[in-house]
Amino acid sequence: MLPLKIVRRIKLWRVICLAFSAFIFNTTEFIPVALLSDIAAGFQMPVSDVGLMITIYAWIVSVLSLPFMLLTAKLERRSLLIKLFTLFILSHILSAVAWNFQVLLISRIGVAITHSIFWAITGSLAVRLAPKDKKAQALGLLAMGSALAMVLGLPLGRIIGQAAGWRITFAVIGVIAAVILIFLYRLLPHLVSKNAGSLSSVPLLFKRPLLVGLYVITIFAVSAHFTAYSYIEPFMIRITRMDPSVTTAVLLIFGLSGVVSSLLFTRYHRFGPAKFLLTAMTILTLSLFLLFLCGTQGYVMFALVFVWGIGIAAIGLSLQVRVLQLAPDATDVAMAIFSGIYNIGIGGGALLGNQVMQHLGLNYIGVIGGIVALFSMLIFVVIHLRYRHLPIKAIQ
Repeated sequence: MLPLKIVRRIKLWRVICLAFSAFIFNTTEFIPVALLSDIAAGFQMPVSDVGLMITIYAWIVSVLSLPFMLLTAKLERRSLLIKLFTLFILSHILSAVAWNFQVLLISRIGVAITHSIFWAITGSLAVRLAPKDKKAQALGLLAMGSALAMVLGLPLGRIIGQAAGWRITFAVIGVIAAVILIFLYRLLPHLVSKNAGSLSSVPLLFKRPLLVGLYVITIFAVSAHFTAYSYIEPFMIRITRMDPSVTTAVLLIFGLSGVVSSLLFTRYHRFGPAKFLLTAMTILTLSLFLLFLCGTQGYVMFALVFVWGIGIAAIGLSLQVRVLQLAPDATDVAMAIFSGIYNIGIGGGALLGNQVMQHLGLNYIGVIGGIVALFSMLIFVVIHLRYRHLPIKAIQ
């Protein structure tokens, strides 16, 4: 029998492995944001049309998350993760050799399928695999992996794309995924499905007002963010007049803010979850409105992007924890619905930003995003005041 220290260390490495998985999934989801202009130039298409790739990806995830999670609800989790990564890698190979935009979309659909299942099961798996006294920290590590996708994944992906072509970026993502797959194969134990829930769980979950309210807030808050963030690269180049190479640094700052946000979450969230979430939503709202006022000020934009990133990362963490707290009896179903709704927000925001660009102008993406964010804040305040007496189980 292994010593307790060794067992504990192995459990932590399993969570770290999932965090690296989150890193690569978040990197590939948002890498089109960093390569939008390059992909558009490669296919000789308008940036606004290529931006719809973000919407299509997100909405496929939103449609498939719950049904695919239900189809795989009884499957052993280690084997399922290995199959997901295999499809993930093959899809990136197709992305790297895509001979037209339609083929690239097909490859992204393959990635979206893996995404729809991965994020439905990973949050509960991280909590399950962690040592008993590190459950909340496990979610923090998962969030750190997601944040590092913004710190390292997007800037490095953009650097590689500019130096060697956007196709090479997708190829490199596939190679890194293959390395992670090897670690998953070696580290993860046999993981039978637990508390995944079933189709019968869905109507029960929608009878919980706090959970339903959280889903509504998610749609609007995420849509607000991605109305502006989906087009941050062309915004920096055209409105702020930054050199394309400097735009990479902006993406790096956005990622660093995510790391800071995860540290703040680990330190302060437990003292006042509702206040923490409301503060994060306030930061997001103000940042989006300031994008319009400060959009032409290069140095100010660096600070604004950093604060903006802290806000949206804190919102994502807070919402994810609340889902797990409000649905301990059907975590995977609840997270599948959350993932689907989150991606409705991503797709809706990208589409709204597209329409703002075409009808109002690129410089107005922050104003429209800010209005949507303000609406999400009002919804949160109303729901919190009305249902704050209902108990929320804490994750220890």
